[in-house]
Amino acid sequence: MGGADIIPGVSGGTVALVVGIYERLVSAISHFDMNLLRLLTARRWSEAARHVDLRFLIALGLGILTGIVCLADLMQYLLFEQRSYTLAVFFGLILASSWIVARMARPHGFAQYGLCGGLAVGAALLAYGLVGLSQLGFHEHLGYIFLCGMVAICAMILPGISGAYILWLLGAYVAVTEMISHVMHLEFTARELLTMSVFCAGCVVGLVSFSKLLRRLLAHAHMPTMAVLGGFMVGSLRGMWPFQIDLTPDEPKLKLKQFESIVPDQWDSEVTTCLVLALSATVVILVLEWWAARLADRDA
Repeated sequence: MGGADIIPGVSGGTVALVVGIYERLVSAISHFDMNLLRLLTARRWSEAARHVDLRFLIALGLGILTGIVCLADLMQYLLFEQRSYTLAVFFGLILASSWIVARMARPHGFAQYGLCGGLAVGAALLAYGLVGLSQLGFHEHLGYIFLCGMVAICAMILPGISGAYILWLLGAYVAVTEMISHVMHLEFTARELLTMSVFCAGCVVGLVSFSKLLRRLLAHAHMPTMAVLGGFMVGSLRGMWPFQIDLTPDEPKLKLKQFESIVPDQWDSEVTTCLVLALSATVVILVLEWWAARLADRDA
């Protein structure tokens, strides 16, 4: 999940959904409530730990943190030096994941298929327009950093909506990954440490508050929720189109660069490589989903 969350356009929530821990994750996070506060106040530590599935959250949290830290430097390099090939892989990942999520809606009958189809198309158009928006400028105001954390973490927990891409749109993605890289190499400043602390605080607030709404949607409106998420993923493919031109070639900083999608005017080795990478990524995700389904059937 951490490896996915650091990638613009790929959702850690999708990974959780594919490997079968998504609903447990949402349920655990949503249990940070008044009942937990009462248990903590009464010093009933073991009951409080069970209430939030603490052992599960600790193990998962450590894995997510490790993935994010290990990939922060790599993503800086890939998006700057190997952009077309990197986006091609992302395109294949999202294409396969959108199919998996859409299948989870499981409609029955003409009416339900019509409802799911309409919701999916609407969500896809909305995501397509969102991805086409220009990247906002990055603001170093701590209030803006807190807001970025809240919004991005809400997207990260949703299958099909990339928190990293939302950070990209808000203009904060490269700045945040740079700060993570600096912290990892113990080269951070006091300002960067404060900024990261505020960003993490926003993540915590957004995650706890949004998970309660999401838990209710999954419990009472599972089919339309999955249809919408699948549509979001399809629409987000616009941002992962691998063929782009750099509109700011003299700008050395990735966070200030602007790119425009194009259609290649000829079939060359780059187009072939991008196609192979996208298909390979699609196959990998579909095989993982097949494997997870097989394990679930065996356990059942």
